[in-house]
Amino acid sequence: MVSDHHAGRLHSRRTALALLASSALFATSKPGSAAPPASARGGPFSYDDVVEQARALGERAFDAEGLTIPPELSKLTYDSYREIRFRREKAFWRDGGSDYRLHPFHLGFLHDKPVQLHVIKDGSAIPLAFTTGLFEYGKVPVPKQLSPALGFAGFAVTTTLNALNVQDELIAFLGASYFRLIGRGHRYGLSARSLALDVGGEQPEEFPFFRALWLEEPTRDSTDLVIYALLDSPSVAGAYRYVVTPGQQTSVAVTATIIPRVKLPRIGIAPLTSMFLAGEGDLGQRTDFRPEIHDSDGLMLKTGGGEWVWRPIRNPKSLRISSFGDNNPRGFGLMQRDREFGHYQDLEAQYHARPGYWVEPAGDWGEGRVDLIEIPTTGEAFDNIVACWTPSTPLEPRKASQFSYRISALSTTKALHPYGQVRNSFDGSNTENGEAKDVGKKRFIVDFTDGDLEYYLSDPKRVEIVASTTTGAITATIVDANAAAKGFRAIVDATLPAGETAELRIFLKSRSRTLTETWTSSWSVPKIAAPPPSPTVVSKD
Repeated sequence: MVSDHHAGRLHSRRTALALLASSALFATSKPGSAAPPASARGGPFSYDDVVEQARALGERAFDAEGLTIPPELSKLTYDSYREIRFRREKAFWRDGGSDYRLHPFHLGFLHDKPVQLHVIKDGSAIPLAFTTGLFEYGKVPVPKQLSPALGFAGFAVTTTLNALNVQDELIAFLGASYFRLIGRGHRYGLSARSLALDVGGEQPEEFPFFRALWLEEPTRDSTDLVIYALLDSPSVAGAYRYVVTPGQQTSVAVTATIIPRVKLPRIGIAPLTSMFLAGEGDLGQRTDFRPEIHDSDGLMLKTGGGEWVWRPIRNPKSLRISSFGDNNPRGFGLMQRDREFGHYQDLEAQYHARPGYWVEPAGDWGEGRVDLIEIPTTGEAFDNIVACWTPSTPLEPRKASQFSYRISALSTTKALHPYGQVRNSFDGSNTENGEAKDVGKKRFIVDFTDGDLEYYLSDPKRVEIVASTTTGAITATIVDANAAAKGFRAIVDATLPAGETAELRIFLKSRSRTLTETWTSSWSVPKIAAPPPSPTVVSKD
């Protein structure tokens, strides 16, 4: 189901997140000597301690005290903030024998909510004291008299991701509850969020944020990196555990304990945020020589019933929310399936090297929907795409609800299922001869490749199109062998009455065997404007 809404206020974090691009230049230092606080449970510090803190937060009203930073930091501009860099020679864990290094971020500019960072060593949570000696300030005057308890904006962690003798950035937490991860050979692109509230709704979006972050100090033999987080906002408190496993496909196993303060009508679980300006089907939205400009090009789904679905992302003319109802979903993600540099021609942004994020729920999530929110944009500096899981039943206030899932950073979706996949899709005008009609007509073209499709090129007549629409009618279908792509091209003509919106679904089969994932998209035909009333002629004697 697709519905159009007024865009209203939808905050973008892309400006803040763009600062992560320079974080690989940062380095770090040894933990401070502050006395480690004891666990509230009397044993080694663990996720249970964070859950208890979240429960205590959720049982009382939201408190904004302590969330401001000194004026000299809040007044920093984008350029002046970029002058501040962590000193490379002060890497946390540098002398511990592990392959990980911790890099805190300085507060300032848009990053105006202090986060208290801790390192868990031998079961004790040791707070990291702030000091200006950890940072280089460039042309920015060094701030005076800042408290050691000031906190940080977040952190990045580097490791030997691409080579055993080079430290590359692996994951970063910066801004609200955002984090980004990359696998081998990736460049930062889309972002993950820990929680989304009222994204695309009628009310302004609420951004939960981290009050505190804890990292288990890795040892020489540590493979995974373990992170805990205390989340807060006016409407909700929460505890999170992230287990990061670096590699060709870096993954993060997430455990979320969410305690709402109030009834939340629209909550997004495992939200992903991305950018889409123009793709192969958006000729009119290109602003320069680059053929395509996007961090992700499609929403991929594996339903609870086992169907694989591909929804191309678009840059719509007005806010569009597509909802895919499901029961116990098996996976969803915003993917960057097109990996050809020539399709982007961007030497700086390297869009072809940006990963997709694939979310796999653990356990039963019940009934709900995957929401895809597409917001109009005229530039690539803003995230305008959001995908998340929205439960059908609102979470109960002051009651803990737990969700577990894994996010993987992928270069390809070919290993996720054995079926043919959508390579490209195009559609034509929904007018006839350049003029709006009572019935819209449109041709949809979808190229399917991979899977077992090359085998069927030996007898293309064995391949059939299955096309359906929620409104209007399918008037013609054509399937052509596409030897150049080692697949097939599906062509579907559809009609739709004026003022209607339809969901179209297309996949290929051979007899009773499904050959491809299901391509789906929506289209609308505007209402026919009523003709203006004829002028009244009054005669005078």
